[in-house]
Amino acid sequence: MSSWRGKDKSQELERLAELAGQASADAAVAMEIAAANEPPSPPAPPDLTAAAFFDVDNTIMMGASIFYFARGLAARKFFTTSDLAGFVWQQAKFRVVGREDKESIKSSREQALSFVAGRTVRELTEISEEIYDELMADKIWSGTRALAQMHLDAGQRVWLVTATPVELAAIISRRLGLTGALGTVAEHVDGVYTGRLVGDMLHGRAKAHAIRALASQEGLNLKRCTAYSDSQNDVPMLSAVGTAVAINPDSGLRDVARARGWEIRDFRTGRKAAKIGVPTVLGAGAVAGAVAGALAYRRR
Repeated sequence: MSSWRGKDKSQELERLAELAGQASADAAVAMEIAAANEPPSPPAPPDLTAAAFFDVDNTIMMGASIFYFARGLAARKFFTTSDLAGFVWQQAKFRVVGREDKESIKSSREQALSFVAGRTVRELTEISEEIYDELMADKIWSGTRALAQMHLDAGQRVWLVTATPVELAAIISRRLGLTGALGTVAEHVDGVYTGRLVGDMLHGRAKAHAIRALASQEGLNLKRCTAYSDSQNDVPMLSAVGTAVAINPDSGLRDVARARGWEIRDFRTGRKAAKIGVPTVLGAGAVAGAVAGALAYRRR
């Protein structure tokens, strides 16, 4: 009986990951179409079947975007910093010690982003613009930014792929002059958030589902595509494309990259590398779950 229950749970998690990936791809395409109405700069000759996919936290940006986002929301009284600290510590303890309570994980997933329930998409987008300017604009890795520009100059599209809310991810992408972003999708009706996610957070296998769904809609040949990430959690995404590059990799990804012959690039040095590596140790899922749990708790 227990084996069947385990199989059912695994299938349900996979279903949620697929749903999150498809929702993220749909949102990314919709945002790309909307952005097309704005006057673009002269593009390079397009390479229609190749693209590049970049993780955000510790890959494009120093540190975790969800933490900067949370700091900005705390400054705007969405919740208190003490609430956030308690939940971050709890999630960090689960990740580092390796004793994750399944019900807590399920609760965090179901409550993720519920803090925006009743607020409008427009409001959150405007706040995200402000938070990017205040806390994120000066945290971009110049080396990774140059890699993204290399793909743009070759006429390829460049997408961010992150567990961060898709609205914030789209702002980061637009500010960097990229094509668009795949991110976690929060359900909204008539422009007002319901407090539920569409599927799950865009993390782990969900990222791979998202880029496959996007490739199907955009006519991309994944064998001609490139993916960049710092985390072992993104091995499914990195494995889905023809070329994988480890950027500022955690120890797990570094081992995988060496074993599979993937290129490794590290823009960190000494003390900065140690400081920025902390969110990587926790993992994107733990970070996003911690923030979401804190926000949901405060709202209750």
